Amino acid sequence: MMLRAVAAVGDLSLFGARAVVAAFRPPFEFREISRQLYELGLRSAPLVAVAGFAVGVVLSMHTRASLERFGAESMIPAGLAMALVRETGPLTCGLLLAGRIGAGIGAELGAMRVTEQIDALEATAVDAFKYLVVTRAIACVISVPILTTILNFSGILGGYVAEAAITGMSLPLYVRRAFSLINYSDYVPATLKTMVFGYLIAIISSYLGYQTTEGTAGVGRASTRAVVLSSIGLIAINVLLVKLIFFFLPGSGG
Repeated sequence: MMLRAVAAVGDLSLFGARAVVAAFRPPFEFREISRQLYELGLRSAPLVAVAGFAVGVVLSMHTRASLERFGAESMIPAGLAMALVRETGPLTCGLLLAGRIGAGIGAELGAMRVTEQIDALEATAVDAFKYLVVTRAIACVISVPILTTILNFSGILGGYVAEAAITGMSLPLYVRRAFSLINYSDYVPATLKTMVFGYLIAIISSYLGYQTTEGTAGVGRASTRAVVLSSIGLIAINVLLVKLIFFFLPGSGG
């Protein structure tokens, strides 16, 4: 059991390394990358925006409940924005996309594997790995930081709506207070690390889809495993990335 797990991790690592190398070799499949950016990125935007808005409302209520004890209600916008930009936004966005994108990639490639469409692509001299895996990995690496930014801003908007409903605070005042303590060193490292999240989601899901066997039952298992393993991998790598960010950039957020 342990040996099989180690072997699977080794295969996955080689799969991911092969994707990185292939990403820098022509042809670059710009049309397919654009299509994946639309499918994986743009079509995820409504989900991310709605989820971010809800997270912002809930965070605002929790922040108010905590800061009211110290008479620091004026810090609610700044505290909420800091929490969103530094950690809550990137991690929430990554987990949401692990569910939506991971399941989609695992199911799509799994179905293509069991119906021999991948073999058919290779029989026509198309580099199936590059066309199916590398394009999705590039699209995820590009789109996840953008979607994280959307979630951050929609979360701040949700926080404003919750705050305005209670105190009647104006939008300009809320925005001014929300961004009063945030600088580039808070936003840039925390957002760039989501590029790693996107890479992980694409590689784990594509690997499981590529290894699918046993027909439609195998497709279902690949889809489920893609979500579970992508989420676990994302949480684990987030711990490492936060440690690295604090080590190399002590004044920034993780």
